[in-house]
Amino acid sequence: MAATGTMRRSFGSLAFSISKRAFSTSPSPVDANGLKSMNLFSAINHALQIALESDPRAYVFGEDVSFGGVFRCTTGLADRFGKGRVFNTPLCEQGIVGFGIGLAAMGNRAIAEIQFADYIYPAFDQIVNEAAKFRYRSGNQFNCGGLTIRAPYGAVGHGGHYHSQSPESFFCHVPGIKVVIPRSPKQAKGLLLSCIRDPNPIVFFEPKWLYRLAVEEVPEHDYMLPLSEAEVIRQGTDITLVGWGAQLAVMEQACIDAEKEGISCELIDLRTLLPWDKETVEASVRKTGRLLVSHEAPVTGGFGAEISASMVERCFLRLEAPVARVCGLDTPFPLVFEPFYMPTKNKILDAIKSTVNY
Repeated sequence: MAATGTMRRSFGSLAFSISKRAFSTSPSPVDANGLKSMNLFSAINHALQIALESDPRAYVFGEDVSFGGVFRCTTGLADRFGKGRVFNTPLCEQGIVGFGIGLAAMGNRAIAEIQFADYIYPAFDQIVNEAAKFRYRSGNQFNCGGLTIRAPYGAVGHGGHYHSQSPESFFCHVPGIKVVIPRSPKQAKGLLLSCIRDPNPIVFFEPKWLYRLAVEEVPEHDYMLPLSEAEVIRQGTDITLVGWGAQLAVMEQACIDAEKEGISCELIDLRTLLPWDKETVEASVRKTGRLLVSHEAPVTGGFGAEISASMVERCFLRLEAPVARVCGLDTPFPLVFEPFYMPTKNKILDAIKSTVNY
């Protein structure tokens, strides 16, 4: 455990030093419409501020959160709300989630941070055997619905096999929890507030690649976005593309290039993976007759397989080509070979053309 902790802290320092050199985190002015330019980590920070302000039962805790965390998502919260509500924990993910379950079971809003999603595995038992089953095993007499587990996930450009994994599909197999992944700052703020206030335990994966790269006009006020409701972010007629998180930006670029070649792509952000919005995806696939799913996680057993199987069951007679999947490879996440591993724009574009011309 000590070796693991050292690895995490050294990588965290690297990530922070890069962010300090390359990006400004100074506040942006609010425009006349109440919008403020924010990157994704600032939007997360603002959502946490609102959650703590609006509910005295809300607590934020995890490794290093009191000084702002590796990615600075909790910067200033301990100073503003006190270290009784925003506090560090030992380097023990099982303990972090176990504590969160107990805190939520007592009627509080427990917002637990796992420093990297790669290290959520020690807490796997607490999430799938305790949090997910708490309400069911008590016959709805007790629950830990106030638990939200935040975790940075996915590629970061230099993370390698211990800081780049996308473990969402593991949790999509577990009834009793929800799994949510935002694609942008505006989405992150609204979805996180919905998760914190939802009456079910939720795992909220944050695409670390976008923490500072994604910038958007975000409402300053308190708002929530619906869970389990996919969003069609690009209308099209020839093929449906489905994704989530940072992969949406890659897929959108592929859609733009495909349009130059006369292919009309409909792009859907799933947003919530469990329970997911089958109806929106089905309606799109029935219209286009073709489906492509893309995610960073390895292809075998990835959530794209569930989407593919469900759409074959629901739309078999409407499909004009096999469902395409453009995903990570069935290997540990590599370091120097990350560009070969990632589902890139060109890989997606090739799959679009192959599917449309099938």
